[in-house]
Amino acid sequence: MKLPDFEAWAVFAAVVEHRSFSGAADALAVSKATVSKAITRLEGRLGTTLFHRTSRRLTLTDSGRSLADHAQRILNEGTAAEEAAFESASAPAGLVRVAAPLTFGIQAVAPALADFMKLYPGIKVELRLSDAFVDIVGEGIDIALRIAELPDSSLRARRLGPVVSHIVGAPDYFDKHGRPRHPADLAHHACFAYTNTANPDVWRFRKAGGEEAAVRIDGPIRTDSGDAMIPALCAGLGVARLPDFLIGQELANGKLEAVLEDWSVSAAGLHLLTPPGTLRPARVEALIEFLSDRLRKTCGEFHR
Repeated sequence: MKLPDFEAWAVFAAVVEHRSFSGAADALAVSKATVSKAITRLEGRLGTTLFHRTSRRLTLTDSGRSLADHAQRILNEGTAAEEAAFESASAPAGLVRVAAPLTFGIQAVAPALADFMKLYPGIKVELRLSDAFVDIVGEGIDIALRIAELPDSSLRARRLGPVVSHIVGAPDYFDKHGRPRHPADLAHHACFAYTNTANPDVWRFRKAGGEEAAVRIDGPIRTDSGDAMIPALCAGLGVARLPDFLIGQELANGKLEAVLEDWSVSAAGLHLLTPPGTLRPARVEALIEFLSDRLRKTCGEFHR
């Protein structure tokens, strides 16, 4: 049996991550010629072209795109195996890349990381905060936190707890336009759409007795940021569906009011995601366990 060219696969993964031969060479501490030879060797072995090369641009071919995830898994598992051996005799150390939603990341993840890094001073963390979808494998993310109803995927997912959303608006808005008694009433209200969902214009509801409802919404604001909706909500311009960690303060001080509380708005939860594969460096495992424990408690505190 002829063994796979593991070195070439690892080099391919590095070129994909750094988007250039020179960037991969710097990251791997090898020459650009070594990188180029490894890619040529792998292309010859596979019988396909992995990159379109021009003097100014390097892009993946269809074949390269389909194989990039495999290459990243090979690199990740090889790195994890070596690091596990090294770290068994010492404290975990090195870089962990974490991605999280913007506001939740500021409120919950950043304080947790501060406590974690006191326990593990040898570990460095790169925290990326964005509500946009993150390609975990393609961008080399070790841990991603997502608030969503997750579709099936090859990623490893751990559900940490529920994230409850509410239908909210300013009391003045509801005094003027009426308080909805059934989800269908929202079709006659100015509803803000959060666009980082699969179907932002349809809101689905479920009642404790099993009754379900869906309503198509319309309104003056469409945005990929829940925070951006709050000033317009407080100004009485409409209604939004937002998670409790975003609007807890506004509900407490009376600037916003929740309606339709006898209906469940969504089945979204907080999930911790990691790339496919079973081997992970000790530093990543340590942070996974720490965040899982801390953020489970955080989800519980939201609903007290």
